[in-house]
Amino acid sequence: MATAIVSRQIVSGGPPPAPGTLVQIFFDAVDRYDRPNALQWKVQGTYRPMSHRTLASRVQHVGLGLRAIGVERGARVGILSENRPEWAIADYACLTTGVIDVPVYPTLPPEQIAYILKDAGVAALFVSTAELAAKVAQVRSQVPTLRHVIGFGEAAWPGVDLTFDTLEARGKAVPDYTEARYRQEAMTAKPDDLATLIYTSGTTGEPKGVMLTHDNFHSNVKVCSEILPFRDDVALSFLPLSHVFERMGDYLMMACGVSIAYAESIDTVPVNMQEVRPTVMMSVPRLYEKIYARVLENALAGGAVKKRIFFWARHVADKWADETLAGRTPRGPLALAYRVAQLLVFSKLKARTGGRMRYFVSGGAPLAPEINKFFYAAGLTILEGYGLTETSPVIAVNTPRHFRIGTVGRPIPGVEVTTAADGEILTRGPHVMKGYFNKPDATREAIDDEGWFHTGDIGVLDDGFLAITDRKKDIIVTAGGKNIAPQPIENMIKTNKYVSQAVVLGDKRKFPIVLVVPNFEHLEKWAKIKNLIWTDRRQLINLPLVLAKMEKEVLRKLTGLASFETPKKVALLETDFTIESGELTPSHKVRRRIIEKRYADRINRLYEEDRETAAQG
Repeated sequence: MATAIVSRQIVSGGPPPAPGTLVQIFFDAVDRYDRPNALQWKVQGTYRPMSHRTLASRVQHVGLGLRAIGVERGARVGILSENRPEWAIADYACLTTGVIDVPVYPTLPPEQIAYILKDAGVAALFVSTAELAAKVAQVRSQVPTLRHVIGFGEAAWPGVDLTFDTLEARGKAVPDYTEARYRQEAMTAKPDDLATLIYTSGTTGEPKGVMLTHDNFHSNVKVCSEILPFRDDVALSFLPLSHVFERMGDYLMMACGVSIAYAESIDTVPVNMQEVRPTVMMSVPRLYEKIYARVLENALAGGAVKKRIFFWARHVADKWADETLAGRTPRGPLALAYRVAQLLVFSKLKARTGGRMRYFVSGGAPLAPEINKFFYAAGLTILEGYGLTETSPVIAVNTPRHFRIGTVGRPIPGVEVTTAADGEILTRGPHVMKGYFNKPDATREAIDDEGWFHTGDIGVLDDGFLAITDRKKDIIVTAGGKNIAPQPIENMIKTNKYVSQAVVLGDKRKFPIVLVVPNFEHLEKWAKIKNLIWTDRRQLINLPLVLAKMEKEVLRKLTGLASFETPKKVALLETDFTIESGELTPSHKVRRRIIEKRYADRINRLYEEDRETAAQG
């Protein structure tokens, strides 16, 4: 059983809100806002709106439809889909009928889908495409509890028992069910009722079903709606709703009356930003890294004058940011120069986001401070926060009032945070999960006798602000006993335009190394300028001149590191780490064990080369 050995400092964000439910949040939003564009989605090239009233009506019909096919209160229902209005309708239908929904990432392979559905004991499953229906059909015999597969399409695909339209129609045909009666029954939900089972990404071991109650989410939504300035906004929703970050974010947007527009896919986000012109948006650091890399690429690809203007503007913006972050108001020549920099350079960056962006929110993984400061200096504020699936999810977040780059902000109201003797972050409050589904031992391991949840992350508290150092299990301990936190090093490396992905390894080894996936778009341009000849990417990354170039680019980013922290060897990989390959979790965290195993030969070769060099010397 986990024991809380806490430091002297316990930081509390303030008192928690009164307990409540997601049902209350939903119906309050419908009554309070009653707008024509609660949700937006793209149909035949155009974004179409759905009003709060239409959403509430469809939720009722789907909820009654579930009852009509025998899905009772307390049953589990899966949602296997990308973001779209039907996802939200199915979710709210489950919440308002006392059904526990189980979101499943559509990118998972059939075997992992089967594991989750079987472990959760789902009675019914929503699927969004014929391809996903086919995935489920492959493994349906492994899930004996699954009685209904419901397709979001108008026509039934192979492997689908009934369509969403049919389910809605059955619910609509239920006699004597007024809106008032449905709402009255829905409002009997209790704060401690289970709302959902969200399966953890599983960076180590098999996924675990996190039991989150109505009040887990309610407490998060209520306090975040008070400290974050989301009002009369438009949000672009593109992170998977299967992930707790976007899930809670959409509840928050609903509570604040924000119009939620669903991106067509992650790949279309740049285009959808131009169409929707969002004012707020949530993302993992990968999006900001890509935007940053693209801006640098455009600047460096221009002529000498364009480069000078860009780097002058960046210098001016950095000075402006330093003054502003220090609590001072830039004046005189600096204020004038900053306005010119905005006009000449940063206005173009803002235009790429749709031209109306007020706030980005970042979560899921640490954001490189260099990237955060660049966006802030450009006039695009990223509110970085921190949380886990088990904390539904927000533990801390930067706000416009309390903002510090390099941290994840202060704990939110209702949340207590402290650190154990080894630096592990512990948290306690109404946001902490009920436990892991059917795993009492794992629950006792995670939540100690005093109610502290052990996050597995290492961090520090400074003046009430929380900074994340790394994952506890990711900390590298070299053969010489030195501790290395790999994530900050990886973040430094990934700010280089020639780098797409980077993973630092070296546990129990003499020194750390780094596996790098180059940004082949940039690397191939450079190789052509150098008149190099290659036939495929494997051949390209094995050219001595290319390896020397990439080593130079990687190492020049690693400033301020101790000698023992600095990777001594660089290995280039030809393919990106992906969710489908199992190297990334669905929230884009690196599965180090899998990567170490998959590239063991390459890794061992680096250390053997070092031994051979030492022997020759």
